[in-house]
Amino acid sequence: MSEQNGLACLVVDDEPRLRRVLVQLLESEGFRCREAGNGVEALRAMEADPAPLIISDLRMPEMDGATLLRHVIQRWPLTAVVMVSAVADVDTAVKCLHSGALDYVSKPFNLEEVRARVEQALQRRQLKLDLRSYQEQLEDRVRAQAGRIEELFLGGVQALAQALEAKDPYLRGHSLRVSEYAVAIARRVGLDASTIDTISLGGHLHDIGKIGVSEEVLHKPGKLTEQEYRHIMEHPVIGARILGPLLRDAPQVIAIVRSHHERMDGRGLPDGLKGDAIPPVAGIVSVADAFDAMTSERPYRHSLPVERALDELRAQRGIQWNPVAVDGFLGAFPDITRLPLVTPELSTAAEHG
Repeated sequence: MSEQNGLACLVVDDEPRLRRVLVQLLESEGFRCREAGNGVEALRAMEADPAPLIISDLRMPEMDGATLLRHVIQRWPLTAVVMVSAVADVDTAVKCLHSGALDYVSKPFNLEEVRARVEQALQRRQLKLDLRSYQEQLEDRVRAQAGRIEELFLGGVQALAQALEAKDPYLRGHSLRVSEYAVAIARRVGLDASTIDTISLGGHLHDIGKIGVSEEVLHKPGKLTEQEYRHIMEHPVIGARILGPLLRDAPQVIAIVRSHHERMDGRGLPDGLKGDAIPPVAGIVSVADAFDAMTSERPYRHSLPVERALDELRAQRGIQWNPVAVDGFLGAFPDITRLPLVTPELSTAAEHG
């Protein structure tokens, strides 16, 4: 057996004489040994200072070796356990090997056999350690690769959003503002970080379906016909269809894209959802989207002053928009002069509105 340089070992046997024989052998090989008279004492010793190697008798009072083995494998799975058994207990020892022991020695034993069995058990333990290290490294690589894939995906998503804004100059900056307003609402109402991240991404992507809307309709300077309105309001369904294959693991983002034009009274689009049937995350983005739309120029109308837009949110609270989301917006921005994303032109309009 190679020199062990102070590796800790716990020797468990109810016969003090046999314990001493094993301890003397192991200490001569460089192990630091402790002793226990049964499984109960051994568990106490492990709880105080876990050992990487246990040599344990099978038959002991209070707690036998097989029961001790089960506890050790469950709590200290990287500890190497060598069972010591009488010839009559060989079948039990083999069962212990199936339960996680790395080797066993039969009584009466000779010291060379003990050396060989302990050496083999420690080699197997080292293989387990190496395998665990490899798995951890592999998991780190997988996580890093997943992060890279996510970065590439989000980059592609941002490119889609930028393509939409390039198609419609009136939407320039709209998705960013909606996302930041929605995040402010989410924080105000106390949502968790994961949900806030979902709302942020959903805000960026909520209008992505307008890529599939006719530019002639998007840029029409006058009032839309009913047919044109229906066409432009297809964008939530188009957006959900575009993002569906890309965001299978983010159904709440899809819900935002599809449902941000639903209304609390059930008169919204595309599904006519009502009240609590509307996903709360979509209700938050809906308020942020409506506020930014009202305070932004459009081909067919001028922007509203900020205070007028806020009055509209208050008036339609619980009718068109989720009341919690409206309250969250008003609470997040109690001072309209501090709205972080309002342009100077809109601030001036608010002052003179």
